[in-house]
Amino acid sequence: MSGTTTAAAASRRRAAGARASRWVVLVVLCVSLLLVAVDATVLHVAMPAVTEDLKPGAVELLWIVDTYPLVCASLLILFGTLGDRVGRRRVLLLGYGLFGIASGVAALAQDAQVLIAARALLGVGGAMIMPATLSILRQVFPDRRERALAIGIWSAVAAVGAAIGPLLGGFLLEHFWWGSVFLINIPLMLVSLPVGRLLLPESRGDRDGPWDVLGALMAAGGLFALVLAVKRLGAGQPPLGPYTLLPLLAGAGLLAAFVRRQRRRTHPLVDLRMIARPAFGTSVGCIVLAMLALVGLELIAAQYLQLVLGLSPLQTGLRLLPLTFAAMAAGLVGSHMLQRFGPRLMVSSGFCLTAVAVLTLTLMGRHDNPGLLLSGFVLLGFGLETTLFGAYESMLSEAPQEQSGGAAAIGETSYQLGAGIGIALLGSVMNAAYTPGLSSVPGVPASESRAAGHSLGEAYQVADRLGGAQGAALRHAARDSFVHGLHVTLLVSAGLLMLGAVMAVRLPRVMHCEQPSTAGEALVPAPRRTEDSRVSA
Repeated sequence: MSGTTTAAAASRRRAAGARASRWVVLVVLCVSLLLVAVDATVLHVAMPAVTEDLKPGAVELLWIVDTYPLVCASLLILFGTLGDRVGRRRVLLLGYGLFGIASGVAALAQDAQVLIAARALLGVGGAMIMPATLSILRQVFPDRRERALAIGIWSAVAAVGAAIGPLLGGFLLEHFWWGSVFLINIPLMLVSLPVGRLLLPESRGDRDGPWDVLGALMAAGGLFALVLAVKRLGAGQPPLGPYTLLPLLAGAGLLAAFVRRQRRRTHPLVDLRMIARPAFGTSVGCIVLAMLALVGLELIAAQYLQLVLGLSPLQTGLRLLPLTFAAMAAGLVGSHMLQRFGPRLMVSSGFCLTAVAVLTLTLMGRHDNPGLLLSGFVLLGFGLETTLFGAYESMLSEAPQEQSGGAAAIGETSYQLGAGIGIALLGSVMNAAYTPGLSSVPGVPASESRAAGHSLGEAYQVADRLGGAQGAALRHAARDSFVHGLHVTLLVSAGLLMLGAVMAVRLPRVMHCEQPSTAGEALVPAPRRTEDSRVSA
């Protein structure tokens, strides 16, 4: 009897230790995510200083900004599935090292070409880190209720990183040169490498059959070309132009060939049957729709605050902070909401709440209304994070454990594609609604009106050049046209969000919690298992 009691007590101690270890692992993973999220936005405020120092051409300037998201989005599936085969911790640690090296190269770059190459390496490192954090999180939290809380914390950290990137960049630029925005990554990487090697568990999925190298390259090439075309569309390039149409056709062709290849292989790189599952496929669709409806709006809102209301960049960032705080709050209470309401009601309600926020913001006009903006941004942040939390959690829980790296990569890719398509789509809607209002401004030459129709910033430049009554009339007409375009764009966004609410009806009504046989199953050494679920501390 005493031996049985002692064994039971030892088992309880191991389980308690494993529970504590899981939360330590979550902290390490969140630090990884914070780095990637900050690096995606920290360069935005440094671009004027980079332009003054390196003097890049127009094309080089575009690539300095776009190389990181382009490379990162195109390689997510490649490294996500590679982690399932060779070890997720191994890929994550390699990503840490590459991220640190690339940060040093970027900080010390003496010309635009070196900076572009360094940004590409940062994209490779980010693509190694992002899916690995989610797949390891899936592995070390086998209990769905705990995993939901962990995903909530993970997504709240992502919101923090995106928000503090520009603020941190602005602070560093006030005291140091532009390269300092990259150097901050190096000490964190130097700490994360040994800590990650010591604390993170290694895990792999099913290693039967060879890794489909050709399929991985096809997916990477197809996604790169597709995201490039989408970004060009978002920048206002003509859809039938050769530098937009050719990447679009090439990307679509490569991805179609990739899908065909995966269906024919005995051991596919990505099991497309996962996407056919209602909960998984619907979750991916919800992520795409949420980002499609809102990322373009964020850029337009920043222009509204600065160009229509006349706020400074710092004031603009502070006005947008409530959106981030609301998103953090939704992430932290998301686990409780998911258990109480279930995925279907949570995601659908998140879409509806976000649509209400967007419709509330249609009351914005030419004059500042801080109370309206505050309430609209709070609702927007809370609703968006509620939607993304429920969709990510359902997607990750629906995927087989041995394919969690590929599933996480699909989720992150859908996020990036939704964001890129959203910028292109809502930007096109905005331009279509803005331009007609400047076709014939009384007293302004037709050539000047056409030039002002390109953007609100360009309209202000034309108005300053004209001066007098003509300039004032053009400035007034441009502001009115921009506000009208913003309202039309908000209505289109609300329609997309309501479409997402209808799509979410296909998600499960209740949250099914799978219970592990042992509380510390993911981290405590156990008897030999099958290849499908091998995890070692």
